[in-house]
Amino acid sequence: MRFFLAGIMQGSHVGSLVHRQDYRSVLKEILPRHFPSADIYDPWADHSGSLDYTEEMGRSVFLRHNAMCGEVDVVIAYIPEASMGTAIEIWEAYRAGKVVLMISPLKHNWAVKFLSDEIYATMEDFLRELELGHVAEKIAEAQKGKQAIVPAE
Repeated sequence: MRFFLAGIMQGSHVGSLVHRQDYRSVLKEILPRHFPSADIYDPWADHSGSLDYTEEMGRSVFLRHNAMCGEVDVVIAYIPEASMGTAIEIWEAYRAGKVVLMISPLKHNWAVKFLSDEIYATMEDFLRELELGHVAEKIAEAQKGKQAIVPAE
């Protein structure tokens, strides 16, 4: 199973800053325990210096990551506050019929509410449900009814 770890990076910072990325190491450590053959892609691991990329390189990475979200099996999105990049990633996953799991308190936000297969209010909630086997059940259930959205012509 292929996972993409989406989540807030720059958020609403107006300067050249990023939010803490420690949630990624937590997910990368625990997911293989529950999905032993998991292929986990963490965009931050390969692009932690992305704020210093040239415009061309930044655009290329941004667009490739968005496309990847439509190619993996599951997107896990950590969004403690609004994140425009993550919204695009979850949209691409949703359009491609992929499973989208949100870790976010933003349950009333339409992107979170309407594009996710499951919403976990906190990381602790997600980890608890993972340990109980409920996340694996939700993924299997969601995959059964998924299909890509084909744009109307």
